[in-house]
Amino acid sequence: MTDPRRLRRFALPVTAWWMLLALALWLLGKALDQPASLAACAASAALLVAVGEAGDWLRRRITRRSARWRRGPSRPH
Repeated sequence: MTDPRRLRRFALPVTAWWMLLALALWLLGKALDQPASLAACAASAALLVAVGEAGDWLRRRITRRSARWRRGPSRPH
């Protein structure tokens, strides 16, 4: 199972980003005279956060693999 502290360390920042992004989208819509409901902005923000987190995961995975590739195969001592 996943450690609850690790899950909380991931969930709290992601939730904060989602809420801030939803609010920013909603305020931007109000400022540009194209208001959308807060629910629609929250859904858009959730999609943006999910794509961003997936991109970050992929970037970290590629970085790990390329670092392993640069080191070369491990040799027995």
